Amino acid sequence: MTGPINRWFPRGATADAKRLLATRALRGLADGAVSVLLPSYLTAIGFNPLRVGAIVFGTLLGSAALTLWVGLATDRLGRRRVLLAACALMLATGIGFATITSFWPLFVVAVVGTLNPSAGDVSLFLPTEQAALAEAAQRGDLTATFALYNVVGQAAGAFGALASAVPGILAARHRWALAPALRSGFVAYAIVAVIASAVYWRLSPAIEVERPPARSAPLAKSRVIVIRLAALFSIDSFGGGFVIQSLLALWLFRRFNLSVQVAGTFFFVAGLVGSFSQFISSALAARFGRINTMVFTHLPSNAMLIFAALMPTPGLAMAFLLLRFSTSQMDVPARQSYVMAVVPPEERAAAASVTNVPRSLASAMAPLPAGAMLNRSSFGWPLICAGVLKAIYDIALLIQFRAVKPSDEQG
Repeated sequence: MTGPINRWFPRGATADAKRLLATRALRGLADGAVSVLLPSYLTAIGFNPLRVGAIVFGTLLGSAALTLWVGLATDRLGRRRVLLAACALMLATGIGFATITSFWPLFVVAVVGTLNPSAGDVSLFLPTEQAALAEAAQRGDLTATFALYNVVGQAAGAFGALASAVPGILAARHRWALAPALRSGFVAYAIVAVIASAVYWRLSPAIEVERPPARSAPLAKSRVIVIRLAALFSIDSFGGGFVIQSLLALWLFRRFNLSVQVAGTFFFVAGLVGSFSQFISSALAARFGRINTMVFTHLPSNAMLIFAALMPTPGLAMAFLLLRFSTSQMDVPARQSYVMAVVPPEERAAAASVTNVPRSLASAMAPLPAGAMLNRSSFGWPLICAGVLKAIYDIALLIQFRAVKPSDEQG
């Protein structure tokens, strides 16, 4: 990549960094599409909101368990090898969702597969890519690199959400059955896995880090701080699990009877708003510190989420949700950069896994009660629960970690 394109990359970004950004975009495109298609598809094949919540729970629970094992074993197995194996599992997941319609077999595929019902990245790719990306960027550029990583993923996810409307439009125009038309989205998901694997194949040995042979523990120097961060991040993710994109789409379907086409367009706009706001994150982190950036951009988004739940019309609800998306993702690159900055390089893959897996597990606990709430009422109780829990996390994070600064923020 040369010329004007390079202006988007922080100085010192390697070819490996650009490849990882490309795969993040590919996966974001696939995840954005299926996260909107999933609740509509499951409803079309006869699942009620509680069963939809159970499938979402299964995807998050399985991803968390697999991500923990992968994160702790990545440096032993090799990062490129792990990413290629994850692509093979992604391919199998797409095929499974495209061919299975019974609840329990589909639940098994959800648990063991890679399907991501969230607008963010909660898959087993995450800790390995984060650790590899940290090796491909200079220390002073970590936040900017992770900001770009998240921007391309979320922007691609926005276009994926927009593309989710295509099967419904074609079905209406040609009078096809809705469920088979929506199923094509999972076939596309499988195809993306093949394309991503071709990009991962070209990663260089520079993304790998050799761990000292005398030490067997994946976390030694950074164990205490990583565990404290993981505990706090899990509170945030438990709240976020009530409003992951598939469930937020389900709420809009039930509360305002929105079509898949309208929901897809909304999540496209919301995804673009959220993704490009992350460019501001690195500048704020450099000026005010990573923790302050995380907290003071996150608190307003939680208030907007609660307001959205109280709105009586779809226009007002979506307006507040857009305000929420405008700041809700600005903490992500600062958070990822903070974790990578406070642990030594040889512990980054394990740290990324140990901080992300409790987040995934906590997030997995929320879809079942959220689905039960929506099964009984279309009111926005899941949004209110999410806003309150996430605000508690913000305040606790500020109290515990405001004084814990990485070396590049000291002095």
